[in-house]
Amino acid sequence: MKQYIESGRSWTVAAAVTILAGCGEAAVPAEAGQAGAPLETRPRNARDYEPAFANQTRAPGIRNSVKLDVQVLAKGLNMPWAFELMPDGRFLVSERPGNLRIVTADGRVSDPVQGMLAVHTRGQGGLLDVAIDPAFATNRTIYFSYAEPREGGNGTALAKARLTETGGTAKLENVQVLFRQMPTFQSDLHFGSRIAFGKDGKLFLSLGERSLPASRVQAQDLGSHFGKVIRINTDGSVPADNPFATRAGAKPEIWSWGHRNVQAATVDAATGKLWTVEHGPRGGDELNQPQAGLNYGWPVITYGIDYSGAKMGEGIQRRDGMQQPVYYWDPVIAPSGMIVYQGDLFPAWKGSIFIGGLGGSKLVRLQMDGDKVAGEEWLLTERSNRIRDVQQGPDGTIYVSTEEGTDSKILRLRPAAG
Repeated sequence: MKQYIESGRSWTVAAAVTILAGCGEAAVPAEAGQAGAPLETRPRNARDYEPAFANQTRAPGIRNSVKLDVQVLAKGLNMPWAFELMPDGRFLVSERPGNLRIVTADGRVSDPVQGMLAVHTRGQGGLLDVAIDPAFATNRTIYFSYAEPREGGNGTALAKARLTETGGTAKLENVQVLFRQMPTFQSDLHFGSRIAFGKDGKLFLSLGERSLPASRVQAQDLGSHFGKVIRINTDGSVPADNPFATRAGAKPEIWSWGHRNVQAATVDAATGKLWTVEHGPRGGDELNQPQAGLNYGWPVITYGIDYSGAKMGEGIQRRDGMQQPVYYWDPVIAPSGMIVYQGDLFPAWKGSIFIGGLGGSKLVRLQMDGDKVAGEEWLLTERSNRIRDVQQGPDGTIYVSTEEGTDSKILRLRPAAG
């Protein structure tokens, strides 16, 4: 706190409230829909770590900006990890135990889609993200990421297939593995993994660093896929303009590096910018905007501490050549799934980033001012559901999936009448 006061910077009232709240000071609650005291009031895990700039954490809180009509669209799903809207209004849903299902607009859940590959389902492993090709209406191509069982261990893999439906039965045909995270490693943790299409048609895939001390350090190794965001063509080949495509000793698929466990990623349809959110340890969940060739610091710099309570490494938050997060949370929200909202159904929310919260059991909305966070709102807290994924419908409706064992749900969010 002291370094900010003595720095000679001019703070706004909102920024001052943010810093005070981060240090445990009380603040005045905001009126409905207005920004005021930060929503997070719990003590920080990393009590002696300070943000690098105003509103990098505990941004002004926003309460009750829009009244919501929340409806259960589908239930009885088994640990859904991701879902995508199909052109005909149905949903393609991946269940972590290894099944892919189709859910109709009135909530009917199909039998498992046939033809799925073998999946490693221990720990955090399983069938993970699913994405629909932009030309799905004509080519019926889908993409899915999963924890792949291998001799000597496992790893994240990305595959594509043609989804066919005949006589009420759906199956995958022409299944092709496009990418395998290397090296193979024995761990049931930190697989990533989100798929996002760039506006140029290239595929981004986020990859975890497998969590263990021996693998964690490889987030800083360009010869490893651990702790990276990769970018490939839809046939699995490497784009010629990738930042390390011609660098000796580097994996050519790498787009950005120094990540921990990215389980949220999206490309803003309005700007084409890639956004990600990654899990921190105790504290230090990060919102980033990964750019070509840049290093995001893990595990060298972080705003979180180890689960033991000890500092990570040298306990530093800044180093030359390593990028600061746009925003971070301490304590964590346990992020999974995200969108940049660009619909018209919620005009006040256009440009906001929505992030699913697992441990926090909430849907987080970040109100943006350009590429900076101006405010934070927590939605669906009254439901106490772990939120695993978030999607926007073509009419601007927001959909989220909950993680409630074998009775997980898809919820539909619309403005409340009146």
